[in-house]
Amino acid sequence: MPILQKLILSFVMLMPWGIQAQDSTESFPSRPVQIVVPFTPGGATDGEARVYAQKLSDSMGKPFVVDYKPGAGGSIGTAFVAKSAPDGHTLLIISSSFTVNPAFYKNLPYDPIKDFAAVSLMSKRVTVLIAHPSFPGTTIKDYLAYARANPGKINVAATGAGSIQHLAGAWLHSTTNTRATFVQYKGTSPLMLDLVAGRVDVNATPLVNILPILKSGKLKILGILSDEPSPLLPGVQIAAEQGAPGYSYSSWLGVIAPRNTPAFIMNKLSGELAKVAKASDVVQKFAPEGSAMVGSPPKVLQDLIATELERWRKIVQENDIRLEE
Repeated sequence: MPILQKLILSFVMLMPWGIQAQDSTESFPSRPVQIVVPFTPGGATDGEARVYAQKLSDSMGKPFVVDYKPGAGGSIGTAFVAKSAPDGHTLLIISSSFTVNPAFYKNLPYDPIKDFAAVSLMSKRVTVLIAHPSFPGTTIKDYLAYARANPGKINVAATGAGSIQHLAGAWLHSTTNTRATFVQYKGTSPLMLDLVAGRVDVNATPLVNILPILKSGKLKILGILSDEPSPLLPGVQIAAEQGAPGYSYSSWLGVIAPRNTPAFIMNKLSGELAKVAKASDVVQKFAPEGSAMVGSPPKVLQDLIATELERWRKIVQENDIRLEE
């Protein structure tokens, strides 16, 4: 009996070492990796996703394939990844909508915290406050002074009730104790047409969306809403320096994986994404658009997600923002 017990004990002690031997960076990826984009093709999200996918394919020896699963404000693709095997072979690219949707939808088919693990913050994009040339003032400081003197008179254009443009604008006014009237549009094109025509006053948007229009002189920049100045906009100040202390909003993209994906896979993915973000050709490709490649450790993205989830819930509740029927 003692001999049998010793054999069993030896077998049990050896089992973890056998499992750990398989958990090495060399065993991942073992097949093509699916990168889910929960939106339709096109736009900045698509462009960055494809560049990252190609770079990862080159460096990791297996295809990284971009797969579009649009619908329900990104929820369909997000739920798909939440239910996927936590083995690193199915990833999700997220943007601000990932942290906005939970503020409005109480019965999402996934939990943004419990069902996912952050891999890396891919990039941050310079976000600006733009105005029709006829709008009085040339800075965010002027804008806020006008808003205080004329409560509710400024017409702020946004791409739909509950959109990130709407919430970012509402946050700016909440933090500065000012009021404006939000005008909702069903897309960027009709919004820009009305802004250029002077039918609305201002709009908060990533710089990449309006570079051609800015060069034409049909719009002007009042300031940068992000936390740092941009080399593309010399002399233009950030909102925090113009009467909105503590305010900072940047459009961003990140990569997450299903919860319980092994740590060695998460670490390898995070490290490879950081290499892509630092590649000179990638930096040079997106810099003219105002996009800064980040390639962060997982905690940076995890903290950003937690912060924005709390912030947008608060803004939605305080401003009684409701989605359009």
